[in-house]
Amino acid sequence: MTDRSDPSATAGAVIAGVVPGQSPRVIREAARYAALAHAPLVVAHVDTTRFVAFEDPDGYVHSSTVDVAGAASKAALDEVRRMASETLAGDAVSWTVRQEIGDPALAMIHLADELDASLLVVGTRKRGLGESLREFLTGSVAARLTHRQRRPVLVVPVGEPAGADDELPWE
Repeated sequence: MTDRSDPSATAGAVIAGVVPGQSPRVIREAARYAALAHAPLVVAHVDTTRFVAFEDPDGYVHSSTVDVAGAASKAALDEVRRMASETLAGDAVSWTVRQEIGDPALAMIHLADELDASLLVVGTRKRGLGESLREFLTGSVAARLTHRQRRPVLVVPVGEPAGADDELPWE
């Protein structure tokens, strides 16, 4: 419908965790569940180049940057906003785009708590050596979400599924 930033309209929201270049299927599935629940959709991108340095009692977050990545962070958010606009064009669901910072799973949990979200939707990662190594070192965002908070998590397959004889990242 529109990219809105009214925080009062996000209680019970469905949150879609999205990264630039990801299949639009994650946003479509999240929008479908938001429509079924008559809930707003929050498309969330987590900037992993910045992290929370400290948070004020009023909730204001002070961040630090791992690298000089301001332009890259803005470009990533712009790409996610473009993806959401294209994917949700003509859709009746109320939606907004937000950028969080830090560890993806922890940032999404914090956002879900802030919004009293009803559902978290994430996609699977691309298969490949780089992604397998990243997942080995940091763990699956979906798995960490399911173990560290109380809300349901929908994991949307976005790549080609592994065959019965294919090795999985954790094997």
